[in-house]
Amino acid sequence: MEHLPEQFWEGVQQFNQGQFYACHDTLEALWMEASEPSKSFYQGILQLAVACYHLENENWRGTVILLGEGLAKLRNYQPDYGSVDVAQLICSSFELLSALQQAGPEAVGDFSQQLRAAQPSRTLQVQRLA
Repeated sequence: MEHLPEQFWEGVQQFNQGQFYACHDTLEALWMEASEPSKSFYQGILQLAVACYHLENENWRGTVILLGEGLAKLRNYQPDYGSVDVAQLICSSFELLSALQQAGPEAVGDFSQQLRAAQPSRTLQVQRLA
């Protein structure tokens, strides 16, 4: 099993607390120094964080693009990687992407408000396996 460094788990905590910009900074530093297979994994999580950052700022296009890119990066790491429940993260990310695509750009404000209110049905969480 892949061991993920403490810096990654710090980024996960930031992600799960909705501190997406801070998560980006934490994971980007880790990603830039990493080698495969961890490098693409970190990038996938990083792209989901940036997608959520865009969503907070009501940037529908940026959100949709980065959710798609993050999903593409993470699909090869299922069902789990380094104690992260990747399958769950992919499922919730795909649900959010689908809902955003169906609602269209004019509804991005509703999703942004739900993200800020931390409504579980519309937010992503990186879950650590026991």
